[in-house]
Amino acid sequence: MERAALPGRLTWQTATVVSMTVETPRVTTIALAMQDRPGHRAGQHVDVRLTAPDGYQTERSYSIASAPEDAYVSLTVERLDDGEVSPYLVDELRPGDELELRGPVGGYFVWDNEFGGDPLFLVAGGSGLAPFRSMLRHHRASGSGAPVRVLCSARSLELLIYREELFKLAADDLVDVSVTLTREVPDDWRGYRGRIDLALLATTGWSRKEEPRTYICGPTAFVETAAAGMVALGHDPGRIRTERFGGTGV
Repeated sequence: MERAALPGRLTWQTATVVSMTVETPRVTTIALAMQDRPGHRAGQHVDVRLTAPDGYQTERSYSIASAPEDAYVSLTVERLDDGEVSPYLVDELRPGDELELRGPVGGYFVWDNEFGGDPLFLVAGGSGLAPFRSMLRHHRASGSGAPVRVLCSARSLELLIYREELFKLAADDLVDVSVTLTREVPDDWRGYRGRIDLALLATTGWSRKEEPRTYICGPTAFVETAAAGMVALGHDPGRIRTERFGGTGV
């Protein structure tokens, strides 16, 4: 059955924009309806293809920000000033428009309830939160008993994507959310300040004795620093999953 499903997932399909949710001035979440929607695992991504009137085509990959249980496939896109695809998706796309999608793709950076009750540590920089939104929603929808700790880095509270949803998740006894702000910090801020470093990873994450599954997503430099920090704290590199993307620093 798996082999029969794979070709369909690698075929370009048309998806219709259902809604556009502005997360920050540069980041928008796009909800898409697909007639022949293939299932996905939390953490996977899809390819998006745009075709210009002259026939020129370009593609980009975006993490799926919705859970497998959600009604629509959601992509959270950060507009890059020099990008070919993201400015169109964020600034020009409207409900009712169509996009070409291919996927889901990837089996490395995924989490399922079937993984059991191992503690989870999700470390995100900027829009690196997108696949973790999928994981956190799947965690809740599947009734997982795995305890989760989330560490998010953002330039300011206003630029923290999904902030209302994250703060609601923090009310769950199984989910602990920590946020560090790297640039603009409100006077009454009670969270962390500064970039993620060894000390912050040790303070907010699990101990190596608890053998957590760690996922790190964000800009390349951010991911490399966080992953190296986890290894320096004694965590098994084989239980650390990373996903990098080009984008703004945090």
